[in-house]
Amino acid sequence: MPRRTATMLASTLILIALLCAGVLIKVPYSEMSPGPTVNTLGDVEGDPVLRITGHKTYKTSGNLNMTTVRVTGADYSMNLVEAVSGWLGHDSVVVPHDTLYPDGKTEEESTQENAEEFSQSQESAKVAALKELNIPVTSHVVVSSVVKDSPSQGKLHAGDIIKKVDGTAVEKPEDVAKLVTKRKPGQDVTFTVIPAKTAAAAEKAGKQPEGTEKITLTTEKAPEGDRAIVGIQAGTDHTFPFEIDIKLADVGGPSAGLMFSLGILDKLTPGQLTGGKFIAGTGTIDDDGKVGPIGGITMKLVGAREAGARYFLTPDDNCAAAAADTPDGLTLIRVKNIDDAKKSLDKLRAGDTAGLPSCSAG
Repeated sequence: MPRRTATMLASTLILIALLCAGVLIKVPYSEMSPGPTVNTLGDVEGDPVLRITGHKTYKTSGNLNMTTVRVTGADYSMNLVEAVSGWLGHDSVVVPHDTLYPDGKTEEESTQENAEEFSQSQESAKVAALKELNIPVTSHVVVSSVVKDSPSQGKLHAGDIIKKVDGTAVEKPEDVAKLVTKRKPGQDVTFTVIPAKTAAAAEKAGKQPEGTEKITLTTEKAPEGDRAIVGIQAGTDHTFPFEIDIKLADVGGPSAGLMFSLGILDKLTPGQLTGGKFIAGTGTIDDDGKVGPIGGITMKLVGAREAGARYFLTPDDNCAAAAADTPDGLTLIRVKNIDDAKKSLDKLRAGDTAGLPSCSAG
């Protein structure tokens, strides 16, 4: 066999061996890539993403797209070839597995957590939008969950409205723990609540919930420390003056909050917030309208631009990373809260692009 042929054959065999090894070698990394982007003003499978009943709504136009990121599953083992391909590609990001699934979370646990965060983001989006329009929203401290085999099991239920603990009025979820821990483990504590069934019936009838009950529980010692607990998680629930339904399946996490809020604003106010333009964005939102940072910003920018977006509403804390790798043709608009976003859209609609708050890489 000629020497040149032998050398080429040996090189080919070595290359094949390396590729096979790369496929077999597993690495502790996961991949993020652009996910679907959905217009909050539009429809999905024939149903509106935002449906408002019981209040006047107005015609909308253009796009207010929420953006998502696809990730490999918690149980998926990436091989070396896939990791290198992801590192070299522009439309994906390879990150340590623990970044996406900390504390050894399973895919099922992560999916459940994302679903809960998505549900909470919808509630906060509604509250923030209505507050921006000065439409009153009633808030209640409620039992969010009850720990199995705890003193509360069978006595308190998810959705119960907590009015008082030991006769002291409760205004915030954290008040509950503070009042319970004034007791020592083994002592009784009394909750004054409106049962979840009563509250649900009142909300359905468009009335404020009434009719309290007193529930006495015997506290127990927390697994860590000497503080008293009763085995519940307190949270906040809201009673809205009309129905706002957000319909979007197969999406998790809190990052669509800002875009849901803006979609609700647009539907509840005359005129067209987008001016017919294609605007995308991301960001968590709290009940007061503050916009928070999200993960996977670069992938969301790519997904938005590929979908046709020209402008991207970017949380202030994500601005530096977004500005460092912005797709061509996409203009970043920095936002800190829902009022910032609304004012920027007003400027954009008026053609005042020079007055838009921008993101910088440094």
